[in-house]
Amino acid sequence: MLPRYLVKIWVFWGTAGVALSQGQGKESTAPYGPECSLFDWRQYHSNTKLGYSESNLTKSSMDLWRFTSQKLIEAFPLDPIRENYIRRVKGCIFSSVAPAPFKSAVKLVAVSKEVLEDLLDLDVSVAETEEFIQFVSGGRVRPGSVPLAHRYGGHQFGVWSGQLGDGRAHLLGEYVNRHGARWELQLKGSGKTPYSRHGDGRAVLRSSVREFLCSEAMHYLGIPTTRAVSLAVSGDNVMRDEFYNGNVKNEKGAVVLRVAKSWFRIGSLEILAHSGETELLRKLVDFIIKEHFPFINMTNQDRYLDFFSRVVTDTSHLIANWMSVGFAHGVCNTDNFSLLSITIDYGPFGFMDSYDPNFVPNASDDEALYEIGNQANIGRYNLDKLRLALNLLLDPKQQLVFQELFGAKLGLFGHESGDDYLIAYLLKVNIYCLHMLITLTSFNITYYHVVLAPTKEFWALQQLGRHEFFSHWVNLYLSRLKRNSDKDSDKARRFRMKSTNPRYVLRNWMAESAIKKSERDDFSEVHLLQKTLRHPFHKQREAEEAGYSSRPPLWARELRVSCSS
Repeated sequence: MLPRYLVKIWVFWGTAGVALSQGQGKESTAPYGPECSLFDWRQYHSNTKLGYSESNLTKSSMDLWRFTSQKLIEAFPLDPIRENYIRRVKGCIFSSVAPAPFKSAVKLVAVSKEVLEDLLDLDVSVAETEEFIQFVSGGRVRPGSVPLAHRYGGHQFGVWSGQLGDGRAHLLGEYVNRHGARWELQLKGSGKTPYSRHGDGRAVLRSSVREFLCSEAMHYLGIPTTRAVSLAVSGDNVMRDEFYNGNVKNEKGAVVLRVAKSWFRIGSLEILAHSGETELLRKLVDFIIKEHFPFINMTNQDRYLDFFSRVVTDTSHLIANWMSVGFAHGVCNTDNFSLLSITIDYGPFGFMDSYDPNFVPNASDDEALYEIGNQANIGRYNLDKLRLALNLLLDPKQQLVFQELFGAKLGLFGHESGDDYLIAYLLKVNIYCLHMLITLTSFNITYYHVVLAPTKEFWALQQLGRHEFFSHWVNLYLSRLKRNSDKDSDKARRFRMKSTNPRYVLRNWMAESAIKKSERDDFSEVHLLQKTLRHPFHKQREAEEAGYSSRPPLWARELRVSCSS
């Protein structure tokens, strides 16, 4: 997890960006349920409230196989309107709505034996029964199931799209298998819901085949993903314009039954934040943390920061895994980014045939926003939208402390409503923030320029100056300082800044240099660092000669540290 203080000042830009771009190993740290022994006591007991399987390892019949929607229904208020028509929904997480059976015969064309037997405790022979086919095609609702459509929103191609939601999907309930692992079952292509917008609630065969195959392929590549249970095809025709060029044609309808530990996504929180439903937002985030992030202390006031930190880390690993196999998701909207950092909602995805950082599998992505080489940046963008949603849940005192601390670092006098934007903007454009703040202590607002000083001291400012938004930020900063110039002097501002921006901190390369000398029985640099770090805010001749406030040497980028002690 990211250090908490870094999360508090939103400096996940650099941390997440590095991990997103480079990757840190194949295995995600996304929180999955415990894998218990096959001899767990629960395999010998039935608990219909929780949806436990009966005693056998797998069931050859669905008669005693149960799952339930009870946990979600008890946790959140349901949409009070039970009629199934398209509308704006408020004050809830789910709408209760049943799947729409196909009019013509349904045929089961593919099933995942491993998912059935390993995750759902069903023998693959069950797939041959009419009961199973009706179940996986939306033709029959199982006892204990209350089908739900999830309300969520999202940023699509960089624009807030408002309410989206499950427009053709039905969450059937949660199954707890013989290992104690929980899996939520969802049909896709199973009919209209209040969130269908202009759609017909159906999915076509071509997209369903792609989802069925790719979700299982990603699993066997070792990449966190939803799983596909089955693929059923109907004789019902579905009208589609595949490339949005006016060429509408009839296609076969299909339904995929898929499972995941949770279907909550960034957009699940965004819709509540945008609608001002703060208490419902808090209830949902607390539920997600309790159910899927058990290592986070629910009594800790910083639990939302810890949650955000973990999602940032796990999402960065997920995208690194995508990149490692040449996978481009195609539609990296916030409504398609899982809060459990698994791959969800397979649409116009693609795998590169040959290396091409500009690979765009989605024919509708005219501006190549979601090209494979930009997935890390888009991931960071989506995570910032998550941050904005979670901001509503932070203790006002936490935000106030941050504002005061960082305001002092910038030499701001008092507090204005635009200060949060000014600070966030700086963090977004500047990777050498601390060094840049030290440089700004020489800003002279009387003449609107930086007082001349040795060029080497301005390396961080020069680095920032190459950023495309640098001039815009400087104008914002100067305007902010000028508004208080009659109440605040340059001298007072510089004093505040120099008192809160340490000139020297113990960086890895500095410690490494001292260690190397120590291994040769030369402890001079240990003593120099000890002396320097006693007065971190004051300029010191020996420390300057040693380069402790200068640009890190190139070899510093290669340093790695471990837990070994």
